[in-house]
Amino acid sequence: MLNLLQIISDEDNPELPALTFRFWVLGIGLATFGSVLSEIYFWKPQNAMVSALFQLIISYVLGNAMHYAMPSAGFWRHLNPGPFNIKEHTCITIMASTASITATSIGIIATLDLFYGVTLNPGAAIFQTFASQLIGYGFAGLLRTLLVWPTYALYPNQLPSISLLQSMHFGGLLNRKKMKYFWMVFGAIFCWEIIPTWMFPLLTAFSVICLADNGRSAVIRNIFGAGGSNEGLGLLSFSFDWTLITQAYPLYWPLQTQVSSWIGLGFGYVLIGGCYYADVFQGYSRGLPFMSTALFSGNGSSYDQSAILGSNNRLDPAKYAEVGPPFMTTTYAVSLLMSYASMGAAFSHIFLWHWTELWEAFRGFNFLRSGQDFDDVHFQRMKVYKEVPQWWYGSIFIVSLGLAIGMAYVGINTLPWWSVIVFTVIAFILAVILGFIYAVTGFQIPTGGFVQVIAAYVHPQQPIQNMYAKLYGYSTGYQTFSMLSDLKLGQYAKVPPRATFVAQVSGTIIGAIFNYVLYKSIVDAHRVDLINPIGTRIWSGWNSQEINSAAITWGALSAELYSPGKTYFQIPLGLLYGFFAPFLLYAMHHLFPKQRIWSYLNMPIIFTYLGWLPYSVNGMWWPGLVIGLSTQWWVRTRKPRWYIKYNYLTSAALDGGSSIIYFILNFAVFGASGNTVSFPTWWGNPDPSVISVGEFMTVSFFEMIVILPKSDHCMANGF
Repeated sequence: MLNLLQIISDEDNPELPALTFRFWVLGIGLATFGSVLSEIYFWKPQNAMVSALFQLIISYVLGNAMHYAMPSAGFWRHLNPGPFNIKEHTCITIMASTASITATSIGIIATLDLFYGVTLNPGAAIFQTFASQLIGYGFAGLLRTLLVWPTYALYPNQLPSISLLQSMHFGGLLNRKKMKYFWMVFGAIFCWEIIPTWMFPLLTAFSVICLADNGRSAVIRNIFGAGGSNEGLGLLSFSFDWTLITQAYPLYWPLQTQVSSWIGLGFGYVLIGGCYYADVFQGYSRGLPFMSTALFSGNGSSYDQSAILGSNNRLDPAKYAEVGPPFMTTTYAVSLLMSYASMGAAFSHIFLWHWTELWEAFRGFNFLRSGQDFDDVHFQRMKVYKEVPQWWYGSIFIVSLGLAIGMAYVGINTLPWWSVIVFTVIAFILAVILGFIYAVTGFQIPTGGFVQVIAAYVHPQQPIQNMYAKLYGYSTGYQTFSMLSDLKLGQYAKVPPRATFVAQVSGTIIGAIFNYVLYKSIVDAHRVDLINPIGTRIWSGWNSQEINSAAITWGALSAELYSPGKTYFQIPLGLLYGFFAPFLLYAMHHLFPKQRIWSYLNMPIIFTYLGWLPYSVNGMWWPGLVIGLSTQWWVRTRKPRWYIKYNYLTSAALDGGSSIIYFILNFAVFGASGNTVSFPTWWGNPDPSVISVGEFMTVSFFEMIVILPKSDHCMANGF
């Protein structure tokens, strides 16, 4: 465990205001900006996210600008109450980051629009989003005694943010030196990122093996390619683009978490590549793409799901008998199998290794009691502030649940009232179990597949109902993780809990509104690209396609695809396989207690990364390994003083600088503003109309879309 007092100061000034005029102006502005940007990224092939560090840096610049530009005498002192401080800065960051997570309900609403021809009215869509988001916030408040206030709830993902916040606002020579270092790294990555993202995209994923092959072998592309959307597994491929590398979290994930992820990735190359060429799940023999989350017919064409659904969007057995079953790519099917294994392993892992904490929290419903005490220096410092009573969170939960039930009957019938309640209970259970892993390791385990298995039995042959069961049974719990993390950031920064409450709720409401507005704009303008199973260099609907694929396979066709003897029967059995795996490590730990390796490895993380590769681009893992091993082992053990002072600050600078330039480039040259400005073609930036990774032609075939590979390449945007 890190010595947090060496990294995070417990310094506090209770007199500093939090919910200032600057907070409201900058919080609303950046929350709006972040929600718009996150929705744009949802439809990008790179799977980028809006960095909270990006918003933290922008708010610091703007907050200080407001302080110096506004008068401070007389009436103005109420609007400009002294220097921009850490409490209002943290509240702005929390409000903006809460709004900057694309709401899962908007993804489902977009999927209904793209693949089912169903368009919800704006009011129903937005209130549905409010409900699903705020249920998660109710969970987060109720779980503070278990997953926020104790010391073991570290939340490694927040260490760069709090390190930067304290460096910005606490005085002293050391912090001035740290800020000088921060701006140097920030400026360097800001300038550098223009090169791999626009001028020299070959650097997105550089592979010597692909260079030697020069696009002659599909096998080489599949195994070593990484630069293009759904191109390859990226073995030994190195990215020089920090917006990709940061997705491996090399600078702040604990070494223990990273080691488990590296083990999973290492075996994943063998497992996924081997299964594809061994024709497991029939992807190879049927000519399906190597990587895609879409569904295909037996002849390799896109699966026409409308041909098997009746007018009520339920499975029509007669139509299905005529059309036949859909098929998944082998890589996607294996990934799903590993995802289920990860979920099964998470249950047994938590009960084996964290039973004591669970028992203490839930014995006599302790987690519902206010006024509890914890031997944590940051918690003790927070006692000077009024805590948010549990009934506030309980009220939000009850109101949001009622709203969710009401919205289930508006526009289209999604779920009966009892089903909303059942899946909300499931989400709470998952939030407790998986919240432990996230709080301690910083790693989030996807559980959507597990919920959809349950939904397949509760609502058979109903894909839309399956999506909404996942929304309330999975996404609300997943939302809880982000809100718990922000509550911990508020504790680290000594923000009054009621101010954090206001910031989170406000950000959630703003995010829901602007997520919806941007979804409508993007889908209306790029519908053809978003439905295409491969997508383009600029736009991709892979997130929505994944939502739809899971809804069709589990919601409409669970019995036809996953029953004993069917093609994908083994996938849900991953829950069982994964559940038993941690028992082996636990038994070895007790047999050989001096061998630390058995308690060091984390089976849920290993399983997750065994199936992590078949998505989007894969150039980040090898540079992530080099950087992670260098910083979390060598620097931390050989240069501990530098590590404590600068490691998390470096992460903040790299994420902040790359996020800001990526945003500027998206609107200036990548078409987010409506106009694309291409850099002149050359060796490192080939003409995408002539040679492009994963470029495909679409032609009509029996009223379906057939995907034909135009050429085989394996460098970023072709070589």
